[in-house]
Amino acid sequence: MPDDARQTARCPHHAPESHPKVMPEKIGVLLANLGTPNDYSYWPMRRYLSEFLSDKRVIDYPVWKWQPLLQLIILTKRPFSSGEAYKSIWNHDKGESPLMTITKDQTAAIAAAMDEKYGDQVMVDFCMRYGNPSTKSKVDAMIAAGCRKILFVPLYPQYAGATSGTANDQFFRALMDATWQPAARTIEPYFDQPEYIDALAQSVTDAYDKMETKPDILVCSYHGMPKRYLMQGDPYHCQCQKTTRLLRERLGWDKTQITTTFQSVFGPEEWLQPYTVNHVAELAKQGKKNIAVIAPAFSADCIETLEEIQEEICESFEEAGGEKFTYIPCLNDSGLHITALSQMIAKNLKGWIE
Repeated sequence: MPDDARQTARCPHHAPESHPKVMPEKIGVLLANLGTPNDYSYWPMRRYLSEFLSDKRVIDYPVWKWQPLLQLIILTKRPFSSGEAYKSIWNHDKGESPLMTITKDQTAAIAAAMDEKYGDQVMVDFCMRYGNPSTKSKVDAMIAAGCRKILFVPLYPQYAGATSGTANDQFFRALMDATWQPAARTIEPYFDQPEYIDALAQSVTDAYDKMETKPDILVCSYHGMPKRYLMQGDPYHCQCQKTTRLLRERLGWDKTQITTTFQSVFGPEEWLQPYTVNHVAELAKQGKKNIAVIAPAFSADCIETLEEIQEEICESFEEAGGEKFTYIPCLNDSGLHITALSQMIAKNLKGWIE
């Protein structure tokens, strides 16, 4: 138990003095994001990629088939290329990835909003599915601090087994080791919640207002996944399509002004299409020389947005004849995003606290 926890722990009322001391009850709100390596050098990158790519929710190939390929071939080379990509976007001042910096800022802002609404009854923290801080370490810390109820909040607007699903898995694994398990809830996907759509729409409006010439089309680039997962019942593809439709309706646009694509293809099988990297090149060839790209599936800018979109995907567009490429940042810790997340958290805390 942390030192500050011991200072306020007390024996339960009417219990004998020999009874173990317990903390005053609180409610925990645990935010969760994908994760980040501790550093962009070879071994931290290898450890991070090994954990990530060994997750059966992410790569569901048989272990006997996948692990030799991963450990003996992929992880001998990929940490170098991935490390260079991370180095190009690294927050060198703070010694961490942008995803870590932004998640910390989001957590602090949401904690302030919860404190204003509920006082010290609610404890807010964050964890990562892969890397540090681990889900287990943060669940253990919340239990030690007296959290008898925990709301788990994967920071993914759209549900996918490889994102929200595996984050939830890890949360419940952590609870399996608890002597005294808290009551637990997970937040529902918020891909169609008005507060989230409003925040997305405002980010687009703000970006467009700064441009002298408006883009020919807005590309909504979502993280990809194998098409096979869709056919097995994963709702991610449908939720992405609905997010784009609701964003278009909120902006008052017609269908020619916005499109849905998918990025980050990995492996030999077919993934959700159209692929962003190919589609932006096609747009350029069709005469759409000025495009904007937004990434609605990411709650915070990360390697997929800062490096993949702004470098690889931008390069594909320009090499095909594109002239103006604008990336609209993720919602990050913007005021509207924090308000939207705080409102959704408050809805999910109903019945526990008013």
